[in-house]
Amino acid sequence: MTDLETLRSALREPPAEGFAEPDLGAIMTKGRRIRRRRRLATGAGGVAATLVTVLVIVGAVALKGSSSEQQPLPPAASAPTPPSASAPAPAPAPATTEAPPEQPFGEAIPLGIKGEGGRELVIHAFAIDEPQMPDVRFGLQVAYRNGAGDYDALLAANEFKGSDRSFGFHAVDGGDLIRGTFVPVFGYFSGPAVRITSTVRGKPVEAKIVPWSEDPSVVIFWFEPGQVESPYVLTPLVAYDARGQRLTK
Repeated sequence: MTDLETLRSALREPPAEGFAEPDLGAIMTKGRRIRRRRRLATGAGGVAATLVTVLVIVGAVALKGSSSEQQPLPPAASAPTPPSASAPAPAPAPATTEAPPEQPFGEAIPLGIKGEGGRELVIHAFAIDEPQMPDVRFGLQVAYRNGAGDYDALLAANEFKGSDRSFGFHAVDGGDLIRGTFVPVFGYFSGPAVRITSTVRGKPVEAKIVPWSEDPSVVIFWFEPGQVESPYVLTPLVAYDARGQRLTK
């Protein structure tokens, strides 16, 4: 028998071990599972990518919000010192506009108002020396006058940008109930004003004015508490000179 005939005979013989027919259903099921897992993996990747995107956006918004919420302190204020780890955290300070005591810069002006314990309310200027505000050298303060050279401050206000003596109204504030005492609306006008008026809900009101002892070109004014309860109801403030002409629009 030639080698070719031997090969042909071997090919005709049945295999020594039988092979089962392929299970097409199992193969298809397995194939579907593989495809399903790939889709789930793709879906999970998509969800993960979405979550990352959302987190990035939320993080960016949070960072933006935190940076915008931390407003800079006014130039005249100082940043609070955090409590030490050993000391108990102090109770939060009340949200008031009380001012630290300042000595009068010039003469104190009686407001004709009695407050806590029958003490007299006065308004006076106080000196300011802040490198961040080189053109602001004074502000106004409402205080109790307890005795000669002794004042108990209630509310202070000052210009915070530009010049404190530029023409016009400055440091208009007040209308607050502080320690049981109503602080009247007050401010000052830089210019030759002899009369200051306004309207409150259509009713005319007139301020009391006194020239500042340190600079008569600056007049300090305030309104009666029963006439003006807040600076925001004044529409508008108007200053007049000695000839009765308006100095402001």
